[in-house]
Amino acid sequence: MLFKTRGIVLSYIRYRESSIIARVYTEEFGMQTYVVNGVRSSKSRGNRIALYQPLTLLDMVVYHKNKEDTIHRLSEVKCYAPFLTLPYDIVKSGLALFITEILGKSLREEESNVPLFQFIEDAVLYLDKADSGFENFHIQFLMQLASYLGFGVETVQDLENELVAGRFSQVPDTIERNAISELLTHYYGLSIPLDRVRRVRILEMLIFFYKIHLDSLGEIKSLEVLKEVLR
Repeated sequence: MLFKTRGIVLSYIRYRESSIIARVYTEEFGMQTYVVNGVRSSKSRGNRIALYQPLTLLDMVVYHKNKEDTIHRLSEVKCYAPFLTLPYDIVKSGLALFITEILGKSLREEESNVPLFQFIEDAVLYLDKADSGFENFHIQFLMQLASYLGFGVETVQDLENELVAGRFSQVPDTIERNAISELLTHYYGLSIPLDRVRRVRILEMLIFFYKIHLDSLGEIKSLEVLKEVLR
């Protein structure tokens, strides 16, 4: 049966000679996997593979079968908000790689969650359009995403209590505590004077915090790339 839905691309792998298998977080069906035929063929119209780059926002018509069928097929697809900067800015691309890995490892539900979809969509659109002030984007994204996943914290003390209970090797210093408190209560774009070392430390605290709640998180392979681009 055919359905319309919007989707946010997380990743894809090659499949057979000219096809791919794409993981997409959809508005109507949550996390789904789709076979896309012929997208890597030389006969494919235009650069269709570009539609499946990280965080691309898609309008989709999909064949959605019974829930036990884990791989579905696409009938129609187009990008509804073409990126202006995200694929071409090395810092934004590093942030996108990190965000897609976190989402790919933390989103498991195969059912609609419209508020979560809209949160991710808003974050992607903000990052693409931002001219400056997005150096703390990934930190705020993790803080806000945790609330949608059911384990968010409201204060820096809540986070510190979790870190201590989980036996994390360090706790925030005064500058880091003040920064976390500000980032918890503001939207993206808040300018906070954090040096690279402290920004990385806060990020590592948040990743540890996620690992307390998500057994599926494991090693974040894009973390080293992110540390390199966010100097």
